[in-house]
Amino acid sequence: MTIRIAALYRFARFADPAAIRTHLEAVAQAAGIRGTLLIAGEGINGTIAGSDAGIDTMLAAIRALPGCADLAPKFAETATIPFHRLKVRVKREIVTMGVPDIDPLGDVGTYVAPADWNALVDDPDTVVIDTRNDYEVAIGSFAGAVDPATASFRDFPAWVAAHRDDLAGKRVAMFCTGGIRCEKATAYLKREGVDDVFHLDGGILRYLEEMPAADSRWQGECFVFDERVAVGQGLAAGTHALCRGCRMPVSATDRTSPLFVEGVSCPGCHGSRDAARQAGYAERHRQVKLAEARGEKHVGKRADPSLPA
Repeated sequence: MTIRIAALYRFARFADPAAIRTHLEAVAQAAGIRGTLLIAGEGINGTIAGSDAGIDTMLAAIRALPGCADLAPKFAETATIPFHRLKVRVKREIVTMGVPDIDPLGDVGTYVAPADWNALVDDPDTVVIDTRNDYEVAIGSFAGAVDPATASFRDFPAWVAAHRDDLAGKRVAMFCTGGIRCEKATAYLKREGVDDVFHLDGGILRYLEEMPAADSRWQGECFVFDERVAVGQGLAAGTHALCRGCRMPVSATDRTSPLFVEGVSCPGCHGSRDAARQAGYAERHRQVKLAEARGEKHVGKRADPSLPA
């Protein structure tokens, strides 16, 4: 059976996020869903996976929430479920910028469909900014995009402050994985006086899904926050793996390095953990492999016995 993955977000005004969390967690458990959903007063964000029927049930419950009727997830398919468990959490923000009073339901940038994105970013008068974190940008981005080199989205306002003069009077086009960070980023730039702001509707994932490879301006792979690690054109599985020591993506080339130890470390984090922690990682990896040999999952319980492990 094929597993369906749904990446989703919606900015909405929720009066009681805790009650919504309790309701959605119950629906998800009954539907055999795994993945993560974050809920805040500003809306919902997450990626979930399950059977077609399970995902349909879950999306119906989310679309019934205030302001979520037109929720438009990005879908992908995989042979195995890419999450170990279900997590439904209440947060202060569904994407953390750390700046109060930013309202993505108010004044935001202009949405640009994937079909129109190339013309915008090919224009030499457009400043194209990648709003994702540095480790995401490192494995792929749009040709010519500015990399703010931010370790987290909280760093983005400081980067804007440092480059305010460079952005003044410019046309700015921004993008992120699924669109959520750009909604806040464009709202922030508009508040800071940058008026000519655009963002990629549906993010990189929609662009990779809809844009023919021959016409694509994307270079490399797109990091995703599940066990797929990265995807390429057409949302095909990428070549990166996840380092279990530092949780960073590791390229096929880096996995040939003597500093890469599967389940323990990669060239980026080698030597940064003490011997006891490395031994713990190694034992965890050994247990995972033993469980795989038995046809079992080492981490998490199966949410639905009918789903492939």
